[in-house]
Amino acid sequence: MRRAAALMIALTLAACGGGAGKNANPLSREPLSVRGWIADVENASSDRFRTVETENARRAAAFQATNIWVENAAYASGGVAENGAFILLDVPPGNPRIGLQVPNMPAAVLALENVPGNADVFIPGIVIKPTGVVVTDPKGIQVRIAASVSKAEPARLTARVAGISVPVMRVPVNSLVDRHDYPTPPGNAAPLATVR
Repeated sequence: MRRAAALMIALTLAACGGGAGKNANPLSREPLSVRGWIADVENASSDRFRTVETENARRAAAFQATNIWVENAAYASGGVAENGAFILLDVPPGNPRIGLQVPNMPAAVLALENVPGNADVFIPGIVIKPTGVVVTDPKGIQVRIAASVSKAEPARLTARVAGISVPVMRVPVNSLVDRHDYPTPPGNAAPLATVR
């Protein structure tokens, strides 16, 4: 089901054209996967009617309305799930900039720097604010590359994710089987049910 949803999102993005234009970078032969989840969207709404139920409904609506893209990329597949989990595939390596747009807020940018080709970037929890993106768990960020090793080891490279230095880790190939799946945010094991 997730793969079908990812395929539909990819087809929708391809039909929309992505707005990359003539200055878009060509598809990379060593694309990145960028995964994680949105923990919250900061808004300036009134605290008058804040309850657990209204906050869950507000977040679910914000996640469903969030657009995500890679600046200056000719193509990138993925999207944001209704539980806030996001995935982007076919992201060019190096210094990609990921845009996040929530209705009634300025676009926010999640900047990545010095990310090697074929890496999996995992960002556990971001908050989208009018001033940009904040990572809620900087120590949980992972940048992994596949290697012929038996256990994880440092690759002697450092990447930057949202301004945070992250060591690049060499990991066994079989530990990267999740790089094409939406991650599961804590306390939110499944997308919210919708009644039609």
